[in-house]
Amino acid sequence: QVHLVESGRGLVQAGGSLRLSCAASGRTFSNYAVGWFRQTPGKEREFVAAITGSGGGTGSVNGRFTISRDNAKSTVYLQMSSLKAEDTAVYYCAGETAADGALFTTTRQYTYWGQGTQVTVSS
Repeated sequence: QVHLVESGRGLVQAGGSLRLSCAASGRTFSNYAVGWFRQTPGKEREFVAAITGSGGGTGSVNGRFTISRDNAKSTVYLQMSSLKAEDTAVYYCAGETAADGALFTTTRQYTYWGQGTQVTVSS
């Protein structure tokens, strides 16, 4: 089992940047594929980015968001740039045990979730 905690919540102006962190505790972190999702009121949680256990593979919904990880620190990052008002949401990180190379992009594929962190982009 792994426990995930997001940080980096904030209010930022449109066009600005923000970095979110997802710190893990528990089992060997490199055994976990990790993803970032976001959710706004009344909508389903949507995929943002994902990364394999070793960090060698990544996926993102757009070029403005970059996911990375530091397994020595058991932390995954989401660097967001050129933020828009529509990026306002609660952002969640999620983890799932997986063989290296696995990249998961749906909520159903993840067992472990953080509590979420609010990102607000003002226009």
